[in-house]
Amino acid sequence: QKNCCVLPEDLKNFYLMTDGFQMTWSVKTDDTPMPLGSMVINSVSKLCRLGGSSMYTLPSAPTLADLEDDTDEEGNGDKPEKPHFDSRSLIFELDPCNGNGKVCLVYKHAEPVVSPDTEIWFLDRALYWHFLTKTFTAYYRLLITHLGLPQWQYAFTSYGVSPQAKQWFNMYKPITINTALLSEEADSFVNKLDPNKVFKSKNKTPVLKKKPPSQPPGSQKSHTSMGSARTSSLAGNSSRK
Repeated sequence: QKNCCVLPEDLKNFYLMTDGFQMTWSVKTDDTPMPLGSMVINSVSKLCRLGGSSMYTLPSAPTLADLEDDTDEEGNGDKPEKPHFDSRSLIFELDPCNGNGKVCLVYKHAEPVVSPDTEIWFLDRALYWHFLTKTFTAYYRLLITHLGLPQWQYAFTSYGVSPQAKQWFNMYKPITINTALLSEEADSFVNKLDPNKVFKSKNKTPVLKKKPPSQPPGSQKSHTSMGSARTSSLAGNSSRK
């Protein structure tokens, strides 16, 4: 009511379930937990408007609206029209991004009547706008998908994430940070599994038992004849006794 605008339906349903959202997670290095990921959706009370008030208490202090440049590029082709800091747009902060920028809910057409159409944009520290999604639901999915990694919003800018943040991406979200390579080589991140090799039955070669060398038939006969001669001689000796 204060800003004469209506929340989009998906964001309204979100606030009906919970007044904001904040989740952080840490990694353990040398048995010491270090905060890494942070996912934040401001509560309704912290859904502050940007661009209207001065950043300083002086009466002639500059505002964000003073940075507005009429020579800024408007929506050309596939590029959507950028938000304005002046009265042409209404901008509300959804996520402070730990000081790395601001994720904003933007009503781009506020004159003469505020349009219900909203978009989600990222305002970096140099006060440049970068489009994220058309709906809050799509942004919420992006937030969860990127695990709230540091500076993940910069993956949607032309200059990308910092080298330090890229190391965390390579560790926890390698496919996300290498989307260009993924589009060029569709099979580069696909596990190539050959079922014929994995489930191939290993035919064990039977162990051949060594057979004693076969004796020729003549030698067998001689052995048998010698054996019979011995038995006969033994029988003769016993009879003599």
